[in-house]
Amino acid sequence: MGTKVAIITGSGQGIGAGVARSFANAGYKISLMSPSDRSVKLAKELGGIGRSGSILEPKDLAALVAETKKTFGHIDAVVNNMGHGSGSPPSVTERTTYNPDNFHDPLDFPDEGWHQALDMYVLSVVRMARAVVPVMKEQGHGSIVNISSFTVIEPRPGYPQMSVLRGALHGFTKLFADKYGQNNIRMNNVLPGFCENVAMTDAARRSIPLNRQATFDEIGQTCVFLASDASSYITGQNLMVDGGLTRNVR
Repeated sequence: MGTKVAIITGSGQGIGAGVARSFANAGYKISLMSPSDRSVKLAKELGGIGRSGSILEPKDLAALVAETKKTFGHIDAVVNNMGHGSGSPPSVTERTTYNPDNFHDPLDFPDEGWHQALDMYVLSVVRMARAVVPVMKEQGHGSIVNISSFTVIEPRPGYPQMSVLRGALHGFTKLFADKYGQNNIRMNNVLPGFCENVAMTDAARRSIPLNRQATFDEIGQTCVFLASDASSYITGQNLMVDGGLTRNVR
């Protein structure tokens, strides 16, 4: 089939932009989308195509898939990156295990906040799957990778919506894997820990066994692996990339 093709959403900055660079460096043609024009500029730099759009809008996802198919003829992989906007991530100043007294009561979040998080963390993936699965079924293969979070496995008081609703994403991933494995279409989740854009004190960093944050490329290389034939027997799984931070035994 020649050069492989990957769609990456939320790719204007941060993890999404790092994932885009990792795929481009691995030889993929890339198709990028983010709410700003940063993904358009990055795609031009990396020799791919880019567009502005929102993962919360089904029409934008459908247009992204259609343009990618028209331009390249096939779609081998999708990375669903659900970004958090253009703000800076919170600093981690004391430790990576949070004190719930330092955060708002999760019961204080209004219903509309939970519904918005459902759209962001779960339904965006469902809607992308609706758009891209027909293409992948026709070509007989495909890999979808969702950027999740370590907070799903060990919920953190500072991230209640992410912790709860990305758990729902993991349930959907299992059901998707059950249904579409017969079509050679796989879906897996990558669970990053703290990345290079998070400011951390030395004390907080020491609570990570590898004693550092992840680089964006380390997250990107994991996504490339899950999109490649090297992971062809892996589906419906959650891959932690957190430097050993998460302590539970699974």
